[in-house]
Amino acid sequence: MVKLTFVLSLLLSCSLFSQTTGNRTVTLTLPVVTLMDVEPAGTISLNYTAPTEAGNPIIVPAANTTKWINYTSAIATSGVTRRITAAVNQVIPGTDIRIQAAAASGSGGGTLGTPSAQTTLTTAAQTIISGIGGAFTGNGTNNGHQLTITLTTNSYANVTARSNTPIVITYTITE
Repeated sequence: MVKLTFVLSLLLSCSLFSQTTGNRTVTLTLPVVTLMDVEPAGTISLNYTAPTEAGNPIIVPAANTTKWINYTSAIATSGVTRRITAAVNQVIPGTDIRIQAAAASGSGGGTLGTPSAQTTLTTAAQTIISGIGGAFTGNGTNNGHQLTITLTTNSYANVTARSNTPIVITYTITE
């Protein structure tokens, strides 16, 4: 009886613990993604203030730090990176508009970009963030790269009075 129980146990355990293998094909599609925006939407104002005492320079506005660059990047080729450039539609004589992107912060991940040094904007595109790989920064304020935009006087000899002169900063993400 012991032999029969042992043989039955052996047969049952073999059938319970046997293995079968097979192959299945899985199709994967990861699209190339290049998305970027500046948050929050809307304009900023940088306005000089007249001095209150003769002989003093005009007062430059405080730096604006309310804007953030957000992006999503999925790259087709390993080792390729993207960059973000900035340019203005016009240069105002006697003044400089400068921009500095901070290191990425917030809820993103991946190979986030590296900010360049503070840049004086011109009508030619200049890199402000480079080395963006497969990454996402998170969406909205407090995610991505915080921008510091400043206005300075570069030559009082060229400064002329202006009122509500629109300057457009164009940001572009590219490989």
